Amino acid sequence: MAVPTHNYFRKLLLLGDNGVGKTSLFLRFLDIPIGIDLSLKTIEMDDEWVKLQICDTTGRQRLYKKVTRACYQAADGILLVYDVTNELSFEHVKEWVRKNIHSCSDNVNKILVGNKADVDDESKRVVPRCRGQALADACGIMFLETSAKTNKNVEDVFFALASGI
Repeated sequence: MAVPTHNYFRKLLLLGDNGVGKTSLFLRFLDIPIGIDLSLKTIEMDDEWVKLQICDTTGRQRLYKKVTRACYQAADGILLVYDVTNELSFEHVKEWVRKNIHSCSDNVNKILVGNKADVDDESKRVVPRCRGQALADACGIMFLETSAKTNKNVEDVFFALASGI
């Protein structure tokens, strides 16, 4: 069955250090084979169709650290992704939030995402859920933990981002 014409078009941006799982979240949500370069997905929300264009900053560490004001202001939603097993990735997200969160338009929905929450060995987790939640609360944004590996909260985070726009 063909997807109907969309009612809304939203641009989403994934930001985070290399290796935190942005591309894995992106591909898991789009449900496409690795190697196919697509960034659009149409979803149904509240009986309306929303087309999402998702920009993954994969492999572009300089872009992540130097995202221009125009770039993130063009986005309707931003996922700020860190790896729960990597303290430095959490510190970089905190730094981006501290420097840039107030430069984004109030209309830009932002969600903090702790990825790789599927870690079997809790000793590998270095960023507890409570620290992610505390940062999100301090910034007035939503927080979710995800796992692209197990599909935990992957759809939820994209739907939450789109519905908050």
